[in-house]
Amino acid sequence: MDLLNTLVDKGLRRELPTREEALAVLATSEDELLDVVAAAGKVRRQWFGRRVKLNYLVNLKSGLCPEDCSYCSQRLGSKAGILKYTWLKPDEASRAAAAGVAGGAKRVCLVASGRGPTDRDVDRVSKTIEAIKEENEGIEVCACLGLLSDGQADRLRSAGADAYNHNLNTSEETYGAITTTHTYADRVETVQQAQAAGLSACSGLIAGMGESDKDLVDVVFALRDLDPDSVPVNFLIPFEGTPLAKEWNLTPQRCLRILAMVRFVCPDVEVRLAGGREVHLRSMQPLALHLVNSIFLGDYLTSEGQAGQTDLDMIADAGFEVEGAGTTTLPRHRADALGGGCGTQDTTAGAGCGSHDDAGAAGCGSHEGGGGCGPCGDHGEQEQQPVGGVAGAGESVPASRTDAAGAARTDLVAVRRRGAGTDLAPNA
Repeated sequence: MDLLNTLVDKGLRRELPTREEALAVLATSEDELLDVVAAAGKVRRQWFGRRVKLNYLVNLKSGLCPEDCSYCSQRLGSKAGILKYTWLKPDEASRAAAAGVAGGAKRVCLVASGRGPTDRDVDRVSKTIEAIKEENEGIEVCACLGLLSDGQADRLRSAGADAYNHNLNTSEETYGAITTTHTYADRVETVQQAQAAGLSACSGLIAGMGESDKDLVDVVFALRDLDPDSVPVNFLIPFEGTPLAKEWNLTPQRCLRILAMVRFVCPDVEVRLAGGREVHLRSMQPLALHLVNSIFLGDYLTSEGQAGQTDLDMIADAGFEVEGAGTTTLPRHRADALGGGCGTQDTTAGAGCGSHDDAGAAGCGSHEGGGGCGPCGDHGEQEQQPVGGVAGAGESVPASRTDAAGAARTDLVAVRRRGAGTDLAPNA
């Protein structure tokens, strides 16, 4: 296709496609899907080779959030049966992080629910960062704590944080339909504060909330303008007990088109396959590795992922390799621009590959039933409408997602019952 040839050429030159071209990727046919994956794969390999960066989430504080993000299982009004606990102690968080590092993760993402951290919370997280880095030389640490106040990003950076995750989630035009207790502009400001403090910015989106193709393109172009080092792509996990519980709008094919579009718009950025991949991509997860260069290992914040060893086997079977701690994730031109920040331990020849990376997601960016790293919560019980008002942007709910009566199944979402905050070993 002329479209795909044009997009490959632009991606290899780090040239932004037009909005019309991005929309056209989302509108490609089933017969064209593998061509789309192959084209975006060329761009991915140009900047990141066949490496896959592993990230590991540690949920420092689960539930108990005062924000009303409709997608999130941790919102105050959520009836989802998730784990709820207050702050892990630094040694507890360090032990939790060690499981991911042992599985090959080079970034640990520290996430806490809430609107944003207090100064005392920043002190607490700073001690946790120090504890993790003392035990794990060279590990990257990303914080995802919600909206930042003046000076907090600098304090996290001083404590040793490498990155900060805060997702935009959806387009500015429709943001108010998803969250009312803070604004889209609040999120943008927090990402900019992290960048100003010298932290690697991680900011991404959630697909599957009923948004239109235009909404998806708008948020990805907004992210491109913000220029984060990593863009986590989450797929809504419709937790029962949240306003978006019945939003089963995604097919594996649509997920792949979304990931390809993100890669074309953000060719040299770490694109992370985040929350919801197991639920929505299912057996087509290996194809997504041709589009993304980063995934989460094991479980997410409040939902279970597939076993860590299964992730490692999938990467190897698909012909990819786990990115080592001594390799930079980002291409040299981006790593150099960070001035020796996280993930720039070496500068390999050619395009280079290094990491600086959610939250998104910066390590997190795993929405966990929708939302990723703070803010997420509820100030009321009003039902929120899907973004754009029409579920699935014209797509029907996949047959495998409905029961015999045609009702959306909820047994496909597994709540996390192990790892951080429990006495059971993590799935890493």
